[in-house]
Amino acid sequence: MTTGVLLMTYGAPRDDADLPGYLARVRGGRAPDEALVAEMRRRYARIGGSPLIRITEAQAAALEAELGADYRVRAGMRYSEPTIADRANELDADAVVGIVMSPQWSPTLMRGYADALRAAVPGPTQVAGAWHLEPAFVAGLAAAVRAAWSRLGRPHVLFTAHSLPKRVFEAEPGYVAQLRETGDAIAAAAGLGADEWTWAYQSAGHTQEEWLRPDLKELFPALAASGHHDVLVAPVQFLADHLEVLYDLDVAAAAEAEAAGIRYHRVPMPNCDPAFIAALAAIARREAAELSPVG
Repeated sequence: MTTGVLLMTYGAPRDDADLPGYLARVRGGRAPDEALVAEMRRRYARIGGSPLIRITEAQAAALEAELGADYRVRAGMRYSEPTIADRANELDADAVVGIVMSPQWSPTLMRGYADALRAAVPGPTQVAGAWHLEPAFVAGLAAAVRAAWSRLGRPHVLFTAHSLPKRVFEAEPGYVAQLRETGDAIAAAAGLGADEWTWAYQSAGHTQEEWLRPDLKELFPALAASGHHDVLVAPVQFLADHLEVLYDLDVAAAAEAEAAGIRYHRVPMPNCDPAFIAALAAIARREAAELSPVG
C-alpha cells in the first residue's frame, strides 16, 4: 500500500500581477478595493515576497524522506497554485492523509481544506484534526523558546496567535482554547514561570468589527514601564515564515517595540527543522493507520 500525504496551507500570490486575484480568492470571490491591494503590495514588497509555498514544498520533501518508500508527500495550497487538487492528483496513492499546516483545528476555518481534498481524491482520505499538543511539536517549540530566552538574558516572552473576529470566537471557542493550550504547554516545557510570559494576538484584520485582544503591540508600553528591555515573540500557530511573521511581526511589531523602548526578538519558525519534520511524520503515520486502500 502506498500512502499519500498532502500538506495543505493558505498559499500566497504568485507575483505582483496575481495579488488582486489572490486577495479575491481569499475573500470568497469579492474583489479587493484599490487601497487594500496597494497596502498588501507594499507589505509583500517589503519582505521580498512570501516564501510560504517554497518552504511548505521543502517541508513536504523532508517529510517524504523521513517517512520512507511507502509514502509520497506533496504540498497543496487553498488559495493559490499549486492547488490542493493538482497536488492530490500527483500522489497516485492508494489512500491519502491530509495535514492542515496549523496545529489547532477549527471546523469552521479548516473545513475548506478537507472538502477540497475529498473532492480531489476518489479513494480513502483521512484529514488530521487538532495536533496542537503533539509531544514532538511542543518539545521542539519549547526548545527553541528556551534557547532564545537563555541566550538573550531571559526576556519577557509573548506567545502569539492570529487574532479572530470576536463573532468567530463566540461561535467556536474551542479553537481559541486549543491556541491557549499550546501556549501553556510550550511555556511549561520551556520552564517559564507565570510572570515570565504573556498571551497575545497579532495580525488583526482591518475591519470595523471587534477582534480578539490584547494585540501584542498594545503590551509593549506596559512592558517597558515595568522595566523590560527586551521581548521575545513566539508564535504558537505558524509553522513557516510568511507574511504574518516576516511583516506583521518582524516589521510592524518590531517598529512598535522600538518606539516603546524595547528590543524585539523572535523565535525561529519550525520550517524544515528536523524535530518538526519528525513531529509531522508521527502525525502522518498515526493518521495512515486509520486508512485502508480501495477494494
